[in-house]
Amino acid sequence: MTDWHPSGQVLSAGGATVRGMFASSVCAHGERTAVTDGTRSVAYTELDRRSSALACSLDAQGVSVGDRIGVLAHNCLEYVEIELAAAKLGAIVAALNWRLGPRELTHCIALAAPKVMIVQPHLTALLGQCDVDLTNVVTVGHAYEALMSNGAESRTLSELDPEAGLMILYTSGTTGLPKGALISHRALVARAAAFYAELRLPHDCDFIAWAPFFHMASTDHALATLMRGGTVHVVDGYQADRICDLVERNTIGWLVLMPGMIEDFAEHCRKRCVSPKGISVCGAMADLVPREHIAAITSVLNTPYLNSFGSTETGLPPATGLILPQDGAPTDLRKRQSCYCELRLVDPQDNDIPIGTPGEAALRGPTLFSGYWQANETNEREFRGGWFHMGDVLRRNDDGTLDYVDRVKYLIKSGGENIYPVEIEQVVLADNRVEEAICVRRPDAKWGEVPVLFVVKRDESLSAGDLTRLCEGNLSRYKRPKQVHFLEADELPRSTTGKIQRHRLEERLVQQG
Repeated sequence: MTDWHPSGQVLSAGGATVRGMFASSVCAHGERTAVTDGTRSVAYTELDRRSSALACSLDAQGVSVGDRIGVLAHNCLEYVEIELAAAKLGAIVAALNWRLGPRELTHCIALAAPKVMIVQPHLTALLGQCDVDLTNVVTVGHAYEALMSNGAESRTLSELDPEAGLMILYTSGTTGLPKGALISHRALVARAAAFYAELRLPHDCDFIAWAPFFHMASTDHALATLMRGGTVHVVDGYQADRICDLVERNTIGWLVLMPGMIEDFAEHCRKRCVSPKGISVCGAMADLVPREHIAAITSVLNTPYLNSFGSTETGLPPATGLILPQDGAPTDLRKRQSCYCELRLVDPQDNDIPIGTPGEAALRGPTLFSGYWQANETNEREFRGGWFHMGDVLRRNDDGTLDYVDRVKYLIKSGGENIYPVEIEQVVLADNRVEEAICVRRPDAKWGEVPVLFVVKRDESLSAGDLTRLCEGNLSRYKRPKQVHFLEADELPRSTTGKIQRHRLEERLVQQG
């Protein structure tokens, strides 16, 4: 028997990249509006021309396959151009979080080591506070347009491996500083397919990119929309009136709504008597949203709510797909496994567990990211056995649906942001007046969960105000503890091995009201 393997040319023909898929959209939808920010609009042909010119200019400055382009910017039309220029070059966009403080942002920039940094004018002061050596910084505005004008309108593109990275999206790190999740062309194309298939969206629907582009919620789905021929409406953050205007004038596929904003947006829509033109589905992360808020928003928008469960690392899988109908508050939040992944639930020894038993979610599939940037030890641990271990505990039911149970690693999820307590604890323990510091989560009607701090003093002069100021100087606003409680050392609940029992501190918060 003769073994036969397809040639490299055959294998190349089966690959798909964001660059190639966008080129197909340009051919099919050339004069349709691709991106608009309310004051500026560009058609597919113009967006293609501008992103190609930017790619040529960056190429002339030495940016090539695998090089990083740092972007520190709020949502704007230029952000999309930069992502597409990187897709054409084979470069990687490091999507920097402008909510971070200088310490965290310095780490993220140093980790990516960008060859070029593109920054909005009002964020140059923040960039200046970072301890990094940047030799090529381009400011959005005249400098950015001048850079683009130096590029040719067409160039010969080199072959690009679908496994090449396109985005680095930062996630909270268990050791206290963000990790960079590398997202490939292959993953983004697969996420686009999952996006439309799992949510059953119409072919030509639009997308409102109001969530920051440094999150998957806007970057994944803006690129998916452009690969499919829809229009991306760029909004700089949560602007209730602007979003209301857009849903009244445009057919929207998925209206992303995050925990913490849903009650406010529902009330805003009621006051305006909003009449949506058509929304296929709204919302996200139903587990973190009060059920009465789900009932309110589905009623006022006349659309169901998305019962999602995914991550920056996985995209919409492993369990996004079931939607909660518009018939009042949901009675359960069971989820359906995505068709775009394989999913195992395993015990601490990575053995498969039986139906009805909680286990850690281990996943593989085409939407999966390509590991954490420059983090070999972490990748060896999280990808053991050829499966990505999410750190989330699920339970499979007899009917095949999935219930979210808990997290393997203690994590606070606040308004869609992940917060690892160790980062907060490290900041507080840097004060030599602190003996011990434990951060736990507290349920919150607006944000889902918020961090709360328990501290054992070494110095009686230490006050809650001292710790609040310390956190303000070292942590992003959403990570700062909402309360500080002082305890004696013997009041900290411990297991027989001496480990702090966070769940008992959570119970204490409930008892205190």
